[in-house]
Amino acid sequence: MSDPKRQAKRATRAERRAAEEAAQQARAEQAAKERKQQTIIGCIVVAIIVVLVAIAGFAVYKAMRPSNTSSSSQQSNMTVDEAYSKLKKVSTQPANADDKAGFVISSKGYGQKAEGAPTVSIYMEPLCPGCASVNRQLDPTLVKLMNAGQLNIDLHFLNFQDNKSSDNYSNRAFNGAIYIAEHDDNPDHLMSYLSNIYAEDFQPGELSNYEPVSNAKLEKQAVNAGVSEDVATAAFSGKNEYVKWLTASNNYTILRPELFNSSGAFSSPTLTINGEYWDLKQLTLADTSMVDGFLKSIGLDSDQVGVEGQMPSIGANKKPISLTD
Repeated sequence: MSDPKRQAKRATRAERRAAEEAAQQARAEQAAKERKQQTIIGCIVVAIIVVLVAIAGFAVYKAMRPSNTSSSSQQSNMTVDEAYSKLKKVSTQPANADDKAGFVISSKGYGQKAEGAPTVSIYMEPLCPGCASVNRQLDPTLVKLMNAGQLNIDLHFLNFQDNKSSDNYSNRAFNGAIYIAEHDDNPDHLMSYLSNIYAEDFQPGELSNYEPVSNAKLEKQAVNAGVSEDVATAAFSGKNEYVKWLTASNNYTILRPELFNSSGAFSSPTLTINGEYWDLKQLTLADTSMVDGFLKSIGLDSDQVGVEGQMPSIGANKKPISLTD
């Protein structure tokens, strides 16, 4: 017969093992439960972070995108006719600006065209790197042509990248340009001022690369361009009397369909020759420089640049010559 004491001991050991196994199982279940909870919490935290990053990213996008091209539903829904009407209602209008908000300059000065000469229209923004590139490459030739009566230049000032600076740089730089156009009779001074602010060692960067530019620095560029100190000081006094007109002309210009690129939108720089869109992409396709491409487009040899009486073959009315045909 079995010993009752031994049976009791075996039963006790079995109970202890069962209790230990139950405890281990309970601990395992608790650990699994905690891991599951941690996983859920981790997923929630990640989701919250993603949402916060998205919100922050959207806020940065809204803060940094160009303000004058699409800053409001009012502007995005505005027609070109409505924008033009608003432009004409601005109280302070530059006297030297034409009906299309351009400043025409030639060997005759402001507002007059050299007879028989083609007209190049340039649409520019002071922070635009591409505008600076065009200026550095092409403007010395344009000025020679203008002064020889071989070309008329039609300048259009834009400010749609103003909020890519921290101190309204676009508004100040081009309000000053307009002031110079209104108060300095020599177009060469305006052209030199534009070249100065587009110079590689002066033009500021955009957004996070932007470093503040004082009115005093802009004034210095005007004086260096030949503008009198009195006019330069007034141009950058901080009054910014032409900014409302500048913004209205910007809003009108970017809606003009004849200035749209191949993607169906306005971009800077934009150039037209005798009113016809001059596609800068032609230069790459034709494997030619900007100066050579421009001269070919207006029908003038390089050795004729700056020679009075040697006129471009397209004259004042013909379309620019294609570089790729």
